[in-house]
Amino acid sequence: MQRWRGLEDIPEDWGRSVVTIGSYDGVHRGHQLIIGRAVARARELGVPAVVVTFDPHPSEVVRPGSHPPLLATHQRRAELMAGLGVDAVLILPFTVEFSRLTPADFVVKVLVDKLHARVVVEGPNFRFGHKAAGNVAFLRELGATYDYEVQVIDLYERGEAGGGEPFSSTLVRRLVAEGDVAGAMEVLGRPHRVEGVVVRGAQRGRELGFPTANLETLPHTAIPADGVYAGWLTAQGEAMPAAISVGTNPQFDGTERTVEAYAIDRVGLDLYGLHVEVDFLAYLRGQEKFDSIEALLERMAADVKRARELVEEHGSR
Repeated sequence: MQRWRGLEDIPEDWGRSVVTIGSYDGVHRGHQLIIGRAVARARELGVPAVVVTFDPHPSEVVRPGSHPPLLATHQRRAELMAGLGVDAVLILPFTVEFSRLTPADFVVKVLVDKLHARVVVEGPNFRFGHKAAGNVAFLRELGATYDYEVQVIDLYERGEAGGGEPFSSTLVRRLVAEGDVAGAMEVLGRPHRVEGVVVRGAQRGRELGFPTANLETLPHTAIPADGVYAGWLTAQGEAMPAAISVGTNPQFDGTERTVEAYAIDRVGLDLYGLHVEVDFLAYLRGQEKFDSIEALLERMAADVKRARELVEEHGSR
């Protein structure tokens, strides 16, 4: 799959294509419907399927300080999109100047002049251009002028998550913030993932017999609520069952919020400096401060046992 950063990266000889546009943070099951339809239409026409997305999130430019927690890095989104059959991803740097493009200018500069769109596939509430003035009706209107068709796909899947709310990135962010990683997994179609580089912490886990990988996470990462979770720790392509702790470590009067993962039944792992992924399968309990180190160790052993059982029940990641 090709990845382009900015319009200038698009090959000059790029032909017609099927395009879909959006932030697509998380690439959840609703997103998958739209992207999947774009890919299917591209295959029917014998042209590439292109996803257009933005960096940073448009809200951060339009309303500084409002950047939402991110469910997936751009690299992760690209991997997920490639798995859906997308041929190219265009990441547009979202600047103040770019935000001032009128809807018509956006269509001409991006869809017509550069991507030569033959079909544009979007959800019914798609908005674009300065002050989000453009909608799917306007997109269709311009399509008659610039020779592309518009397909509107209802992306609103529903399930048990969030009490039956339509699936959305906003819903996933809320579920993650509440620690409902099982609900988030239903919407995403896979466990929520947090990535980062393993750095040295206080090393108390090692002293207690449960050495953990302490992640330095990326800015704006959507991190689950404080507590203990079951999931996986993936390093260098190997996914290992894990017990995961999120929080400030109140047992030792900590103040800095961390994400730490203990690879169950693994001895002698040296992960310092490696980029790793932590996938959250299930919530086990909230943060607690115990009366003694012995009580803490007893509970940690029980957490690890339960995490092992849940991962085994779920099967491979």
